[in-house]
Amino acid sequence: MQKRVLARPRIRGIVNPPGDKSISHRALILSGIAAGKARISNFLPSDDCVRTAECMRALGVAVMPVPGDLTTVEVVGAGANGLHEPGNVLDAGNSGTSLRLMAGLLAAQPFLTLITGDASLRSRPMARVIEPLTLMGASIWGRKGNTLAPLAIKGSRLHGIDYSLPVASAQVKSAILIASLFADGQTLLREPAQSRDHTERLLKWMGARLSEDNGGIRLEPTGKPLLARDIVVPGDISSAAYWMVLGAIHPDASIEIKGIGVNPTRSGILEALRKMGATIRIGNRRTSEGNEPVADITVESSEITGVEIGGELVPRLIDEIPALAVAACFARGTTVIRDAGELRVKETDRIKYLVQELRKFGAHLEETADGMVIEGAAGLSGTHCHSYEDHRLAMALAVAGLMAEGETLIESAEAVNVSYPAFWQDLERVAAS
Repeated sequence: MQKRVLARPRIRGIVNPPGDKSISHRALILSGIAAGKARISNFLPSDDCVRTAECMRALGVAVMPVPGDLTTVEVVGAGANGLHEPGNVLDAGNSGTSLRLMAGLLAAQPFLTLITGDASLRSRPMARVIEPLTLMGASIWGRKGNTLAPLAIKGSRLHGIDYSLPVASAQVKSAILIASLFADGQTLLREPAQSRDHTERLLKWMGARLSEDNGGIRLEPTGKPLLARDIVVPGDISSAAYWMVLGAIHPDASIEIKGIGVNPTRSGILEALRKMGATIRIGNRRTSEGNEPVADITVESSEITGVEIGGELVPRLIDEIPALAVAACFARGTTVIRDAGELRVKETDRIKYLVQELRKFGAHLEETADGMVIEGAAGLSGTHCHSYEDHRLAMALAVAGLMAEGETLIESAEAVNVSYPAFWQDLERVAAS
């Protein structure tokens, strides 16, 4: 699908971004192995999360949409030992979260499972999750020397491990924690930098014995299944990032973004934009059912300057860097993004394609091994660009198009369905004001 975007003189509106993709995945999986029925509200019915739901159904879990409400599902948990061998290959589609978290779950099950994904997902690294699960006692085989999907997973009785993750990865951490629920003995995990902690918060919400241990995470099996509890998924800050950036860089803008998760392990985008000088107000703070901090965010037109972004901040805004790169194109001075090599193994090589596509608008960017250098304050011109089927790239290009002179055409604009199915409707609404 091709989308046409034009600059607008004024941006106003209230936006309710969809439920958090990361939390929606985790709520489905953990509710599926809990004891009892749970309702998940503000669930994200996107392509990726639907893949996780289909995988859980194939394992025998009842995942039931609520009639007339696409964003609410009910899950009847199978308990600690209630999953069964699927009758076919599980398909994670384009969802790395689905594949890696399901690997942790399947590693502990007493049966064989095959799980695959689309061409993009089959090219993304899996050794980082295979290695610790193998150390716990699972048998996992994959292509290219056990580094790529499809994966064949023969679950077995697992044992806890003491493990230091080589890179900060919430997906790998979560896979190990899910497997550890079924393991003999405790598991202790350490990260080089803190990644998003949604799994830990949900595990505590559902009764797991999880605690911090000298900067690490300790999980001690209780011998009982998790407790099914209703969960309200906060709005996704990664989806909200595009409205934050648009509000900050547009010369006449005010956008209120409702019900957004402001978990400190995910709020790096707020820190980065404030560091650049963006006018951001946060109000109506509360805690959701599911143990997540939530707030409303208002962003207004701002004069922003270039900054350096790297180190421990990067794992807390890794998915928001495409939006941040667009902001940097309109900042005074130079923005340097480093320590973000993980972007090269996302749905696309986001460093390569962000630089390539934003250059088409006339922006001044240089690619580095682990990030980019962006010279800001250049006027952009509309262009013909491509998302390369990457949802975050599609939304970043849309924001650039709204700020560019002339017409912008975005190819594969339907990629937004991976995380934000209503993105184009919301964009039209705030731009039509």
